[in-house]
Amino acid sequence: MPNTSARPKHGRRARRRRRVDPARDQLVSSSLESAQQCLLNQDYGTAFVHYLLVLNLAPVFKDFAQESFRFTLFKWAEELDSVGRIQELFDCYEQALEIFPADEVILNSMGEHLFRMGFRDEAAGHFHKALKLKPDYPEARENFYRVANWLVERWHFLMLNDHGRNRKYQQAIQKAVQNGCNTVLDIGTGTGILGMCAKKAGAAEVYACELSKTMYELACEVVAANGMEGSIKILHKKSLEMEVPTDIPHRVSLVVTETVDAGLFGEGIIESLIHAWHHLLLPPKISTVVPSVKTTFQMFQKSSSSFNCILANLEG
Repeated sequence: MPNTSARPKHGRRARRRRRVDPARDQLVSSSLESAQQCLLNQDYGTAFVHYLLVLNLAPVFKDFAQESFRFTLFKWAEELDSVGRIQELFDCYEQALEIFPADEVILNSMGEHLFRMGFRDEAAGHFHKALKLKPDYPEARENFYRVANWLVERWHFLMLNDHGRNRKYQQAIQKAVQNGCNTVLDIGTGTGILGMCAKKAGAAEVYACELSKTMYELACEVVAANGMEGSIKILHKKSLEMEVPTDIPHRVSLVVTETVDAGLFGEGIIESLIHAWHHLLLPPKISTVVPSVKTTFQMFQKSSSSFNCILANLEG
């Protein structure tokens, strides 16, 4: 005889009903009313606190309150900014993003505050997240391109499209890997191009580091787009701070880098390579660096009051 008291089976567990809590429901209701009243009275700080309480206790109100919550956040942020309470401003944005982590409008707004205060890497990250959530969001796209102009100098694009330079690097890396240097560290990877050259050359292990957060995230995307996401480990770190085995499991046999400027030494290549030889590379007889040979051209042009010195670049 069937058990008539048993609950019907539906192939999966029935969802539990939300436990009724009259005290909590009363608190949520009164806080929501207070938030709306404070908003009408332009008391944005108090309204923000009430909205936080409501949305944390009763997430079911998220859709209903999202627009008002955004408006309150932005107005309260303006007041905090006007009196220099910057840390509180960012705390409010962090609290808002805990509740609405996928809100492209809040992400974009926080990015604007970060950019205006000089935190360009962090601003770019927020604009990028907003664009991922809504690719046709015009404000986020404009902001992202604006901050990109600050973070990525235009000469990077010319350099990346210098086929002669790229070919020389590729040939030098290929030769080193064929000679047995199959563990590689790319210092200052930028877009990740040299690390990818090493992997394509057949290197068994490829590591890369990049100090700029924006370029680090870009390198991760470029590497993933080229199907090498699992074969190149990219670290958001300055090479001078890297250690074995904390950051890479062992010393490498090849370091590749393009940390040079038109004057050769402007991007700290000497300091980076000295640190690499002491802490990250195997002994010289079984390891190498690309580029390893430099040719420096020097021209002096005499003027009425001074000499102008022009230094050329580094050869692969």
